[in-house]
Amino acid sequence: MRLRILYFLLVVFSLNAFNSEAQNQRKQALTLVKYKENVKAPLNAAETKMLQEVFSNRLNEYVLNNPQRLKDFKHLLRNRIEIRSMPELVGNNDKYQTLSQVGLMNSYNENLKLDTTYNPSTFNPLKYNLKFFGKGGAIYRIDNTNYFIIIKSQHE
Repeated sequence: MRLRILYFLLVVFSLNAFNSEAQNQRKQALTLVKYKENVKAPLNAAETKMLQEVFSNRLNEYVLNNPQRLKDFKHLLRNRIEIRSMPELVGNNDKYQTLSQVGLMNSYNENLKLDTTYNPSTFNPLKYNLKFFGKGGAIYRIDNTNYFIIIKSQHE
């Protein structure tokens, strides 16, 4: 009887060890975010305007008074978002989500509106519900244009 119990426990522990090892191999450790020197500079007028549009009267509370969050947004705006014309991707409409599909990030400002046209000088990617702080990068199409928003991973 003791031999059976011992054998049973040995099997259970062995299976548990193999299972936990397999789970550990699937998980990839995230690297720390590496900020460039340009995040030390203060916000410029365009960046401030974008953040103000999204956060409205809560900008100080949620961003400006939080040094780490401010640093993350500077890094995002200066190093991780790229808007590029890529007409070769337009035929793959189903592959890329459009801004109208992801919707607005209007938790702080209910008055945000979807852009009906793309104007590079006034476009604000922050007002959309994009995956800015996920594990990887992302790409979205600006509706009815050849332009795409490329969001680089913060862990590169």
